[in-house]
Amino acid sequence: MNIYDISEKAGVSIATVSRVLNGSDNVSEKTRKKVEAIMKETGYMPNAFARGLTNNTMHTIGLLCADCSDHFLANAISYLEHGFRENGYDCLLCCTGYELSNRQNYLKLLLSKKVDVVVLVGSTFIEPDEKDNQYLIDASNEVPIVSVNGYIDSPNIYCTLCNDFEAILNVTTNLLNKGFEKPLFLCRSLSYSGRQKSEGFKKALSDKSIPLKKEQMIYYHGSISDTKEMLLSYYENTYQFDCVIAGDDELAVSAHKFAGTLGLSVPDQFSIIGYNNSKVGICCEPELSTLDNKLEFVCSNTVNSVMNILSGQRVPRKTIVSAEYIERGTSDL
Repeated sequence: MNIYDISEKAGVSIATVSRVLNGSDNVSEKTRKKVEAIMKETGYMPNAFARGLTNNTMHTIGLLCADCSDHFLANAISYLEHGFRENGYDCLLCCTGYELSNRQNYLKLLLSKKVDVVVLVGSTFIEPDEKDNQYLIDASNEVPIVSVNGYIDSPNIYCTLCNDFEAILNVTTNLLNKGFEKPLFLCRSLSYSGRQKSEGFKKALSDKSIPLKKEQMIYYHGSISDTKEMLLSYYENTYQFDCVIAGDDELAVSAHKFAGTLGLSVPDQFSIIGYNNSKVGICCEPELSTLDNKLEFVCSNTVNSVMNILSGQRVPRKTIVSAEYIERGTSDL
């Protein structure tokens, strides 16, 4: 079944069927309903690429994500896909891993599919070396690039992100004010978000005139169990920390298990603060204090920004959201 068959069954011209498919107003309501009924009856599915050539839009959003098994990124994808679907757009998801060459190749793939916009899900796409971001800047000459929780200062690149620097600065400062003297910053990587969090931790110590020691910051990517074992060894052999500021909730749960193994009293003797306000934080006892980076709002704002960009409206290239401290049982600030 093709457009010619639909035209013949409906008793209208091919041009009229095309106008119905493209949502044109130059079709009577009676004719529109007749053509749509025949398409539904026959199960006709218009060719998306052909429609895209006609309309100059594929109504498709490209999503680049490093690892969709990551809980934070998986939630972001869910929010984004739902939001775009509600606005009549399909999504193409590419899981790139963390190698720069793979990211570049997957971006080329999405551009070859004629997507309307590319959304970077997560801050790992924003490299510290500016030359490694050039492929994103080059791609933005073809389509808008939108980043979730990362920032590049370049035309046609739009970003919505949480103020990770401010969030970590504030909770670290409050822990120091409560009398904790040996803080440990625990993060997975030096992604854009990780770099902002790291700087927030350093600034809190600097503001208190506390010299930063290299053993006060750990970058470790492992399971909850592996991270707990690493912390036990680190505490015994390297640095006897009295609180943990973690870059995500899973790392904080590892610290929670570490404290339980040593019998440290939480939160009086040992304090823990996570990040992301994920479900894992309420699966331990006491429940995890954390920073809510407003992921659902960030993704909703990203969807709204994309829709406004595609409709030709002016959109701010950088939108910053403040995190909210959620106090539960592992800190008392």
